[in-house]
Amino acid sequence: MTHLQKLLAACLPPEAVKTIHEQMYVHPGLQQAASGSVSRAELAQALNMALFHGLVQRVPAGQDYIASDVLGQQRKVVFDHGALRTVRWPSGALPAGEAAFTRVLRPLGFELQGTYPLPRLKMTGRAYSHRDFPEEIAQFFVSELHPEQFSAPFQSAVTRVLSTSRDPLGPQDIADLEQLTRDGVLPLAQALRLLPQLLRCFDRQHGVFAMDDYELLLAESAEMAWISTEGNAFNHATDRVDDVDAVAARQRALGRPIKDKVEVSASGRVRQTAFRAASVQRDFITDQGRVWREVPGSFYEFITRDALQSNSAANDPVQPRLDLAFDAGNATGIFGMTAARA
Repeated sequence: MTHLQKLLAACLPPEAVKTIHEQMYVHPGLQQAASGSVSRAELAQALNMALFHGLVQRVPAGQDYIASDVLGQQRKVVFDHGALRTVRWPSGALPAGEAAFTRVLRPLGFELQGTYPLPRLKMTGRAYSHRDFPEEIAQFFVSELHPEQFSAPFQSAVTRVLSTSRDPLGPQDIADLEQLTRDGVLPLAQALRLLPQLLRCFDRQHGVFAMDDYELLLAESAEMAWISTEGNAFNHATDRVDDVDAVAARQRALGRPIKDKVEVSASGRVRQTAFRAASVQRDFITDQGRVWREVPGSFYEFITRDALQSNSAANDPVQPRLDLAFDAGNATGIFGMTAARA
Protein backbone atom coordinates (compact mmCIF):
# COMPACT_ATOMS: atom_id res chain seq x y z
CA MET A 1 0.00 0.00 0.00
CA THR A 2 1.03 3.60 -0.54
CA HIS A 3 1.02 6.25 2.15
CA LEU A 4 -1.98 7.86 0.43
CA GLN A 5 -3.99 4.65 0.67
CA LYS A 6 -3.11 4.18 4.33
CA LEU A 7 -3.88 7.82 5.18
CA LEU A 8 -7.22 7.82 3.39
CA ALA A 9 -8.17 4.53 5.01
CA ALA A 10 -7.81 6.28 8.37
CA CYS A 11 -10.69 8.64 7.58
CA LEU A 12 -12.78 7.13 4.77
CA PRO A 13 -14.55 3.79 4.24
CA PRO A 14 -12.69 1.30 1.97
CA GLU A 15 -15.11 1.86 -0.92
CA ALA A 16 -14.56 5.62 -0.74
CA VAL A 17 -10.78 5.15 -0.82
CA LYS A 18 -11.15 3.03 -3.95
CA THR A 19 -13.55 5.52 -5.54
CA ILE A 20 -11.40 8.60 -5.00
CA HIS A 21 -8.37 6.86 -6.51
CA GLU A 22 -10.47 5.93 -9.54
CA GLN A 23 -11.74 9.48 -9.92
CA MET A 24 -8.66 11.64 -9.35
CA TYR A 25 -5.30 11.97 -11.05
CA VAL A 26 -2.41 11.71 -8.58
CA HIS A 27 1.16 12.56 -9.54
CA PRO A 28 3.46 9.48 -9.38
CA GLY A 29 5.75 11.33 -6.96
CA LEU A 30 2.90 11.27 -4.43
CA GLN A 31 2.30 7.53 -4.69
CA GLN A 32 5.31 6.16 -2.88
CA ALA A 33 5.17 2.79 -1.14
CA ALA A 34 4.53 3.03 2.59
CA SER A 35 7.61 3.39 4.78
CA GLY A 36 8.37 4.87 8.18
CA SER A 37 7.69 8.56 7.52
CA VAL A 38 5.00 10.50 5.67
CA SER A 39 6.02 13.67 3.82
CA ARG A 40 4.12 16.92 4.14
CA ALA A 41 3.21 16.62 0.43
CA GLU A 42 1.67 13.18 0.92
CA LEU A 43 -0.33 14.39 3.92
CA ALA A 44 -1.47 17.47 1.97
CA GLN A 45 -2.56 15.31 -0.97
CA ALA A 46 -4.46 12.92 1.29
CA LEU A 47 -6.27 15.83 2.95
CA ASN A 48 -7.22 17.28 -0.43
CA MET A 49 -8.48 13.95 -1.72
CA ALA A 50 -10.65 13.40 1.35
CA LEU A 51 -12.04 16.94 1.11
CA PHE A 52 -12.79 16.50 -2.59
CA HIS A 53 -14.60 13.24 -1.90
CA GLY A 54 -16.69 14.88 0.82
CA LEU A 55 -17.70 17.76 -1.42
CA VAL A 56 -18.74 15.51 -4.29
CA GLN A 57 -21.02 13.61 -1.91
CA ARG A 58 -22.83 16.90 -1.22
CA VAL A 59 -23.18 18.04 -4.85
CA PRO A 60 -25.43 15.83 -7.03
CA ALA A 61 -24.51 17.70 -10.23
CA GLY A 62 -20.86 16.97 -9.51
CA GLN A 63 -21.64 13.28 -9.02
CA ASP A 64 -23.47 13.15 -12.35
CA TYR A 65 -20.62 14.95 -14.12
CA ILE A 66 -17.96 12.59 -12.72
CA ALA A 67 -20.00 9.50 -13.61
CA SER A 68 -20.68 10.51 -17.22
CA ASP A 69 -17.97 13.00 -18.21
CA VAL A 70 -15.00 11.71 -16.21
CA LEU A 71 -15.33 7.97 -15.62
CA GLY A 72 -17.61 7.60 -18.64
CA GLN A 73 -14.88 9.07 -20.85
CA GLN A 74 -12.13 7.09 -19.11
CA ARG A 75 -10.27 10.10 -17.76
CA LYS A 76 -9.61 11.47 -14.28
CA VAL A 77 -10.29 14.70 -12.43
CA VAL A 78 -7.33 17.04 -12.11
CA PHE A 79 -8.11 18.72 -8.79
CA ASP A 80 -7.06 22.36 -9.23
CA HIS A 81 -8.17 24.08 -6.02
CA GLY A 82 -10.61 23.99 -3.15
CA ALA A 83 -12.20 27.08 -1.64
CA LEU A 84 -13.41 27.91 1.84
CA ARG A 85 -14.82 30.99 3.53
CA THR A 86 -13.85 32.48 6.88
CA VAL A 87 -14.77 35.54 8.96
CA ARG A 88 -12.20 37.93 10.40
CA TRP A 89 -14.09 38.36 13.67
CA PRO A 90 -14.03 36.93 17.21
CA SER A 91 -15.15 33.32 16.81
CA GLY A 92 -15.46 31.67 20.20
CA ALA A 93 -12.60 29.19 20.72
CA LEU A 94 -11.70 29.20 17.02
CA PRO A 95 -8.92 31.48 15.71
CA ALA A 96 -10.49 34.29 13.70
CA GLY A 97 -10.51 34.34 9.92
CA GLU A 98 -7.94 32.52 7.85
CA ALA A 99 -5.69 32.03 10.89
CA ALA A 100 -7.77 28.94 11.66
CA PHE A 101 -6.37 27.46 8.42
CA THR A 102 -2.92 28.95 7.92
CA ARG A 103 -1.89 27.07 11.09
CA VAL A 104 -2.75 23.89 9.13
CA LEU A 105 -1.77 24.84 5.59
CA ARG A 106 1.73 26.12 6.30
CA PRO A 107 2.95 22.97 8.09
CA LEU A 108 1.57 20.94 5.18
CA GLY A 109 3.81 22.89 2.79
CA PHE A 110 1.41 25.50 1.44
CA GLU A 111 2.62 29.07 1.00
CA LEU A 112 0.87 32.31 0.09
CA GLN A 113 0.72 32.65 -3.68
CA GLY A 114 -1.37 35.81 -4.01
CA THR A 115 -3.83 38.16 -2.30
CA TYR A 116 -7.05 39.17 -4.06
CA PRO A 117 -9.18 42.05 -2.71
CA LEU A 118 -12.90 41.43 -3.28
CA PRO A 119 -14.36 44.86 -2.46
CA ARG A 120 -17.84 44.20 -3.87
CA LEU A 121 -18.18 41.34 -1.41
CA LYS A 122 -16.30 43.11 1.42
CA MET A 123 -13.92 40.15 1.51
CA THR A 124 -10.26 39.34 0.85
CA GLY A 125 -9.18 36.18 -0.92
CA ARG A 126 -5.78 34.52 -0.53
CA ALA A 127 -4.41 31.64 -2.57
CA TYR A 128 -2.05 29.05 -1.10
CA SER A 129 -0.06 26.73 -3.38
CA HIS A 130 2.16 23.81 -2.40
CA ARG A 131 5.87 24.55 -2.50
CA ASP A 132 6.84 20.97 -3.43
CA PHE A 133 4.15 20.19 -6.02
CA PRO A 134 2.57 23.56 -7.02
CA GLU A 135 0.77 22.26 -10.12
CA GLU A 136 0.01 18.75 -8.89
CA ILE A 137 -1.41 19.37 -5.40
CA ALA A 138 -4.62 21.40 -5.40
CA GLN A 139 -4.35 24.96 -4.13
CA PHE A 140 -6.50 26.46 -1.37
CA PHE A 141 -8.40 29.69 -2.00
CA VAL A 142 -9.23 31.05 1.46
CA SER A 143 -11.50 34.08 1.70
CA GLU A 144 -12.11 36.30 4.73
CA LEU A 145 -15.24 38.37 5.23
CA HIS A 146 -14.84 41.74 6.99
CA PRO A 147 -17.88 42.40 9.24
CA GLU A 148 -16.55 45.83 10.26
CA GLN A 149 -17.54 47.02 6.78
CA PHE A 150 -21.20 46.18 7.40
CA SER A 151 -23.87 47.68 9.65
CA ALA A 152 -23.83 47.49 13.46
CA PRO A 153 -26.85 45.11 13.56
CA PHE A 154 -25.07 42.85 11.06
CA GLN A 155 -21.95 42.82 13.23
CA SER A 156 -24.00 41.91 16.28
CA ALA A 157 -25.59 39.00 14.41
CA VAL A 158 -22.16 37.77 13.32
CA THR A 159 -21.02 37.90 16.94
CA ARG A 160 -24.02 35.87 18.13
CA VAL A 161 -23.65 33.25 15.40
CA LEU A 162 -19.90 32.71 15.80
CA SER A 163 -19.73 32.96 19.60
CA THR A 164 -20.32 29.21 20.10
CA SER A 165 -17.50 28.16 17.76
CA ARG A 166 -15.23 25.40 19.04
CA ASP A 167 -11.65 24.66 18.05
CA PRO A 168 -11.41 21.20 16.44
CA LEU A 169 -7.65 21.01 17.07
CA GLY A 170 -6.26 20.03 20.46
CA PRO A 171 -2.77 20.37 21.98
CA GLN A 172 -1.51 17.12 20.46
CA ASP A 173 -2.68 18.21 16.97
CA ILE A 174 -0.86 21.53 17.33
CA ALA A 175 2.28 19.73 18.51
CA ASP A 176 2.14 17.39 15.49
CA LEU A 177 1.79 20.38 13.15
CA GLU A 178 4.78 22.07 14.78
CA GLN A 179 6.81 18.88 14.31
CA LEU A 180 5.72 18.71 10.67
CA THR A 181 6.79 22.35 10.17
CA ARG A 182 10.21 21.59 11.62
CA ASP A 183 10.92 18.25 9.95
CA GLY A 184 8.78 18.22 6.80
CA VAL A 185 7.74 14.65 7.67
CA LEU A 186 5.83 12.80 10.38
CA PRO A 187 6.05 9.18 11.53
CA LEU A 188 3.30 7.20 9.86
CA ALA A 189 1.44 6.55 13.13
CA GLN A 190 1.28 10.29 13.91
CA ALA A 191 0.16 11.15 10.38
CA LEU A 192 -2.62 8.55 10.59
CA ARG A 193 -3.85 10.12 13.83
CA LEU A 194 -3.52 13.72 12.59
CA LEU A 195 -5.34 13.52 9.25
CA PRO A 196 -8.85 12.87 10.66
CA GLN A 197 -8.29 15.79 13.06
CA LEU A 198 -7.35 18.10 10.19
CA LEU A 199 -10.49 17.09 8.31
CA ARG A 200 -12.58 18.28 11.26
CA CYS A 201 -11.34 21.83 10.61
CA PHE A 202 -13.32 21.89 7.36
CA ASP A 203 -16.74 21.89 8.94
CA ARG A 204 -19.15 24.20 10.72
CA GLN A 205 -17.75 24.88 14.18
CA HIS A 206 -20.65 26.93 15.64
CA GLY A 207 -24.03 25.72 16.83
CA VAL A 208 -27.64 26.27 15.77
CA PHE A 209 -28.69 29.92 15.83
CA ALA A 210 -31.73 32.16 15.38
CA MET A 211 -33.59 32.40 12.10
CA ASP A 212 -33.82 36.17 12.71
CA ASP A 213 -30.02 36.38 12.64
CA TYR A 214 -29.90 34.43 9.39
CA GLU A 215 -32.38 36.84 7.80
CA LEU A 216 -30.34 39.80 9.02
CA LEU A 217 -27.12 38.38 7.58
CA LEU A 218 -28.78 37.41 4.31
CA ALA A 219 -30.08 40.95 3.80
CA GLU A 220 -26.54 42.35 3.71
CA SER A 221 -24.28 39.50 2.61
CA ALA A 222 -25.14 36.26 0.83
CA GLU A 223 -21.60 35.16 1.64
CA MET A 224 -21.99 35.60 5.41
CA ALA A 225 -25.38 33.91 5.24
CA TRP A 226 -23.67 30.94 3.58
CA ILE A 227 -20.94 30.86 6.24
CA SER A 228 -23.57 30.93 8.96
CA THR A 229 -25.14 27.68 7.74
CA GLU A 230 -22.14 25.87 6.21
CA GLY A 231 -19.26 27.21 8.29
CA ASN A 232 -15.76 26.34 7.03
CA ALA A 233 -16.82 23.46 4.81
CA PHE A 234 -15.41 23.35 1.29
CA ASN A 235 -17.41 25.97 -0.59
CA HIS A 236 -16.38 24.40 -3.88
CA ALA A 237 -13.85 22.09 -5.49
CA THR A 238 -12.51 22.78 -8.96
CA ASP A 239 -11.74 20.44 -11.85
CA ARG A 240 -8.92 21.61 -14.17
CA VAL A 241 -10.09 20.86 -17.72
CA ASP A 242 -8.61 21.45 -21.17
CA ASP A 243 -11.50 23.53 -22.54
CA VAL A 244 -13.88 25.01 -19.99
CA ASP A 245 -16.10 26.52 -22.71
CA ALA A 246 -16.68 23.10 -24.27
CA VAL A 247 -17.37 21.59 -20.85
CA ALA A 248 -19.90 24.35 -20.08
CA ALA A 249 -21.66 23.87 -23.42
CA ARG A 250 -21.96 20.11 -22.86
CA GLN A 251 -23.29 20.54 -19.31
CA ARG A 252 -25.83 23.08 -20.56
CA ALA A 253 -26.96 20.70 -23.32
CA LEU A 254 -27.40 17.96 -20.72
CA GLY A 255 -29.63 20.24 -18.66
CA ARG A 256 -27.29 20.45 -15.69
CA PRO A 257 -27.33 23.62 -13.55
CA ILE A 258 -24.26 25.28 -15.10
CA LYS A 259 -23.50 29.00 -14.75
CA ASP A 260 -24.75 31.17 -17.62
CA LYS A 261 -21.30 32.53 -18.54
CA VAL A 262 -17.63 31.64 -18.33
CA GLU A 263 -15.56 34.06 -16.25
CA VAL A 264 -12.35 35.21 -17.97
CA SER A 265 -9.38 36.68 -16.07
CA ALA A 266 -7.83 40.02 -16.95
CA SER A 267 -4.82 38.14 -18.37
CA GLY A 268 -7.09 35.95 -20.51
CA ARG A 269 -5.23 32.86 -19.32
CA VAL A 270 -7.68 31.69 -16.63
CA ARG A 271 -11.27 30.78 -17.49
CA GLN A 272 -13.81 29.50 -14.94
CA THR A 273 -17.41 28.41 -14.62
CA ALA A 274 -19.39 26.28 -12.19
CA PHE A 275 -22.55 24.41 -11.37
CA ARG A 276 -24.98 26.32 -9.19
CA ALA A 277 -24.87 25.35 -5.53
CA ALA A 278 -26.76 22.28 -4.38
CA SER A 279 -29.66 22.94 -2.00
CA VAL A 280 -29.42 21.65 1.56
CA GLN A 281 -31.71 21.66 4.59
CA ARG A 282 -30.50 23.47 7.74
CA ASP A 283 -32.27 24.05 11.07
CA PHE A 284 -32.74 27.33 12.91
CA ILE A 285 -34.17 28.52 16.22
CA THR A 286 -37.45 30.47 16.21
CA ASP A 287 -40.00 31.48 18.82
CA GLN A 288 -41.96 28.38 17.81
CA GLY A 289 -38.93 26.09 18.23
CA ARG A 290 -36.60 24.48 15.70
CA VAL A 291 -37.49 24.87 12.01
CA TRP A 292 -35.84 23.62 8.83
CA ARG A 293 -35.15 25.72 5.76
CA GLU A 294 -33.66 25.07 2.35
CA VAL A 295 -30.44 27.05 1.78
CA PRO A 296 -27.54 26.93 -0.72
CA GLY A 297 -24.81 24.40 -0.04
CA SER A 298 -21.57 23.70 -1.90
CA PHE A 299 -20.86 23.46 -5.63
CA TYR A 300 -18.51 22.02 -8.27
CA GLU A 301 -16.39 24.29 -10.45
CA PHE A 302 -14.37 24.03 -13.68
CA ILE A 303 -11.22 25.91 -14.68
CA THR A 304 -8.89 26.11 -17.66
CA ARG A 305 -5.39 27.47 -17.06
CA ASP A 306 -3.13 28.41 -19.96
CA ALA A 307 0.65 28.15 -19.71
CA LEU A 308 2.78 31.15 -18.90
CA GLN A 309 5.14 32.05 -21.73
CA SER A 310 8.65 30.66 -21.38
CA ASN A 311 11.68 32.92 -21.33
CA SER A 312 12.83 32.17 -24.87
CA ALA A 313 15.48 34.92 -24.73
CA ALA A 314 17.52 33.00 -22.18
CA ASN A 315 20.08 30.39 -23.19
CA ASP A 316 18.52 28.09 -20.61
CA PRO A 317 14.86 28.00 -21.71
CA VAL A 318 12.30 27.82 -18.96
CA GLN A 319 9.76 25.05 -19.28
CA PRO A 320 6.32 26.68 -19.70
CA ARG A 321 4.31 26.45 -16.50
CA LEU A 322 0.61 26.90 -15.94
CA ASP A 323 -0.70 30.26 -14.81
CA LEU A 324 -1.67 29.29 -11.27
CA ALA A 325 -2.94 32.75 -10.37
CA PHE A 326 -6.52 33.67 -9.57
CA ASP A 327 -8.52 36.72 -10.64
CA ALA A 328 -10.63 38.93 -8.38
CA GLY A 329 -13.25 39.47 -11.08
CA ASN A 330 -13.55 35.75 -11.75
CA ALA A 331 -13.80 35.02 -8.02
CA THR A 332 -16.54 37.60 -7.52
CA GLY A 333 -18.56 36.07 -10.36
CA ILE A 334 -18.08 32.52 -9.08
CA PHE A 335 -19.15 33.53 -5.55
CA GLY A 336 -22.61 34.19 -6.98
CA MET A 337 -23.17 30.42 -7.26
CA THR A 338 -24.17 30.35 -3.60
CA ALA A 339 -26.44 33.38 -3.61
CA ALA A 340 -29.16 32.50 -1.12
CA ARG A 341 -32.78 32.52 -2.17
CA ALA A 342 -35.12 34.43 0.08
